[in-house]
Amino acid sequence: MTAVENAAVDNAAAENTAVENAAVQNTTGNRRPRTADRTAITTLDSARLTSPAGHYSHITTHRGVAYISGQLPVSPDGSRLAEEPFEVQARQVLSNLDACLATAGTSRERLLSVTVHVTGIGDWPAFDRLYADWLGAHRPARAVAGVQELHYGAAVEVHAIAALD
Repeated sequence: MTAVENAAVDNAAAENTAVENAAVQNTTGNRRPRTADRTAITTLDSARLTSPAGHYSHITTHRGVAYISGQLPVSPDGSRLAEEPFEVQARQVLSNLDACLATAGTSRERLLSVTVHVTGIGDWPAFDRLYADWLGAHRPARAVAGVQELHYGAAVEVHAIAALD
């Protein structure tokens, strides 16, 4: 390449980096913002859930994919359900996941991968039954991990990845 061609390539790369860096957005609301810039990283918090308690967002979207933060059994008003039976906690977690999917503009049928953490592996069959009823015929990739403890003393936490398009 000539010096002129090298300079043109360098300028184009610098412009692309500037566009990608400027594309990061932070949005709170009920719907995923539509953008022509598929390189944008958008963070969202569901209006149907209590605000995140830490330095994170409920959802991050990028290039047609929604990454949903771990959902704990916390009701929309912020009540922690760790003292409730496992099945009550699991239903709340799945309801929270529904809220995040709706906020991102997608649905259960677009789930790509789901990761479940349970503090008692003996609760896994109960979760699997609730999960199968909740999800229906769709079968995204899934992992389960037995863990010693979860935040707020919860018995279950679920995070997921879903397609947007």
